[in-house]
Amino acid sequence: MNALDNAFAALADPTRRRIIAKLARGSTRVTDLAAPFDMSLNAISKHVKVLERAGLVHRKRQGREHVLTLHGAPMREVVSWLSRYERFWNTKLDALGEFLKSTD
Repeated sequence: MNALDNAFAALADPTRRRIIAKLARGSTRVTDLAAPFDMSLNAISKHVKVLERAGLVHRKRQGREHVLTLHGAPMREVVSWLSRYERFWNTKLDALGEFLKSTD
């Protein structure tokens, strides 16, 4: 799998997207990150490992604590790939808007 595929695969899961959203607010310890989730610390760690393999998250050990930080480069690649299709979707949505206006 290439980096883009890994990023999409990692972001496909809603729990991992919630983790990304929390890390977008700043670095945090794994234990603090896991607290609001209704799953075990082990389960959260598995999700974090998927995000790490995709390059979206970096882990730093500080003594016994593991601190996670969001890494944006893979997200930029996802956005870049998606932006190629923006014109297509805008055209389709504009056409849908015109159709809906004509049916009133």
